[in-house]
Amino acid sequence: MIDRRDHKDRGRREQFLAGLAEPDLAVEPPEPASDLLVGEEPTGAADKPHSLWTDAWWQMRRRPMFWISTALIIIFAVMAVWPSLFTSLDPRYCLLAESRQPPGRQHWFGTDIQGCDVYARTVYGARSSILVGVFATLGVTVIGSFVGLVSGYFGHWLDVLLSRLGEIFFAIPTLLGGIVILYSFPSKPDTPYFVVVGKVVLAITLLAWPSIARLMRGSVLQVMPNEYVVAAQGLGASSARVIVSHVLPNAMAGVIAVATINLGVYIALEATLSFLGIGLQEPAISWGIAISAASKMGYITSAPHMLLFPSLFLSLTVLAFIMLGEVARDALDPKLR
Repeated sequence: MIDRRDHKDRGRREQFLAGLAEPDLAVEPPEPASDLLVGEEPTGAADKPHSLWTDAWWQMRRRPMFWISTALIIIFAVMAVWPSLFTSLDPRYCLLAESRQPPGRQHWFGTDIQGCDVYARTVYGARSSILVGVFATLGVTVIGSFVGLVSGYFGHWLDVLLSRLGEIFFAIPTLLGGIVILYSFPSKPDTPYFVVVGKVVLAITLLAWPSIARLMRGSVLQVMPNEYVVAAQGLGASSARVIVSHVLPNAMAGVIAVATINLGVYIALEATLSFLGIGLQEPAISWGIAISAASKMGYITSAPHMLLFPSLFLSLTVLAFIMLGEVARDALDPKLR
């Protein structure tokens, strides 16, 4: 009995040793080392935008509204700079014998009360309307941004003074104030073209800057507590350096979006002032003047094309800038994403 148990124990020991000698086929080979270095992001993450402006561009180009508004703005901008690309007719060449003709092969948009080609005057009218809108937007943005930046950064009595001054102008309706200013300084038929345009631009700029100033002041107050601004001030950087390098670039996003919308509003405002007869004057050509001439008694029913086409071009231009401004605002404001 003892020999039999010894034999069984010896057999179990031999089986155990044989199992250790066999290779373990269930062990998986080690995975190859990744090609990425330590701390390196994958390709998709590396291509992802990180700054405010690149992220805004990435957001805008995904929206069809951005491309539609941009295409319209490019067309009207080229029309304003180079109207001869769109028509070879002289907008001031008129024949009374062809007065109020309907649209046809010779005159695509018909003729007005004096026999002038409506299409040519509509194309050349883009220059004056867009010129007023662009320069008024630049003036309002520069003055409003400067006042809001100084008010928000320095604060104290300067903030109080500039804020009260802005509230005085902000209380005056832009259209009503423009009527008063342009009526007090009327333009004559022999007044140079750029002087007439400058008066309209100046009137809009004087009355519209407080809205941009208030927006810039609020943006500056949001940027000031950030760590990079506090660190720059703590390291002894001058106020001018802090403003130019840190405050202004981070506070301009909202101003740019609103200024784009305002550009379309100012074009419509110029057309309204010209429609009332106190904005741009002949011999200047603008959409507002054309709409004013077409809105006289009897012309709307007898020659509706005189009103239709300038109004259509004006509406499309204003709509394009407002659409682009809305897209820019949604892209630049993280709260609206």
